Amino acid sequence: MQIIRVEYVVGVELKTSLLDDIMASRGDQAGAVYVKLAECYLKLDSKHEAANAYADAGHCYKKTNSTECIKNLEQSLDIFMEIGRLGMSARYCKEIAELYEQEQNMEKSMVYYDKAADLYQGEEVSSSANQCRLKIAQFAAELQQYQKAIEIYEDISKQSLNNNLLKYGVKGHLLNAGICQLCKGDVVAITNALDKYQDMDPTFSGSREYRLLAELAASIDEEDVEKFTDAIKEFDSITKLDAWKTTLLLRVKDMLKAKELEEDDLT
Repeated sequence: MQIIRVEYVVGVELKTSLLDDIMASRGDQAGAVYVKLAECYLKLDSKHEAANAYADAGHCYKKTNSTECIKNLEQSLDIFMEIGRLGMSARYCKEIAELYEQEQNMEKSMVYYDKAADLYQGEEVSSSANQCRLKIAQFAAELQQYQKAIEIYEDISKQSLNNNLLKYGVKGHLLNAGICQLCKGDVVAITNALDKYQDMDPTFSGSREYRLLAELAASIDEEDVEKFTDAIKEFDSITKLDAWKTTLLLRVKDMLKAKELEEDDLT
């Protein structure tokens, strides 16, 4: 048994000594070597080292083979989970989520951001957990899962109100939640949400974010596309709207236009 163990250790050392040279020019080959290295470590019952080797394999494949990259990062996070290294598991969950995000696969990205958020929360790293949750909210809204996005933005707003470092971001989160409310097209729900947000944060009613949402809600109620457009232009002239907000607001505008055309057809 001792002889076998020595053979494995020698094999591991030989493979490790070759990796730096291989990595420089042949990422796939380096990845394959790291996989063999991980398998050696598993036979030696060195799970921590095996998890690191699988992660290294994933990083070797990153530029050449995203499927193999993700597969090996999953192996790594599974082993880290098994040995109770939740922080490392969270790290690789988030990395996989980012890879799916780069591939525009928002559904799978959301799954891994959700896992990462739970793991970070379990480790009491709330800031990292909320970063992952904000990504989920962003993608949920893009996929028209507006209620899911709303709940995340509202929850993070509540958490942030009592934190001196985070409370300044509350207006932005409530604005995002309000835009998602607008996308649902329910004027009563939008009005109720604005009342709720004022109760959550008494300073919100005096903000430009609140005024924008109130004006947009009024324009939807009045079915006034021009008023809707003017409110956005005024806000954007001072605070530039990002691509995500612009995309969602265009959806609302298109919905408002369609309703206007429908009524014109009836008259």
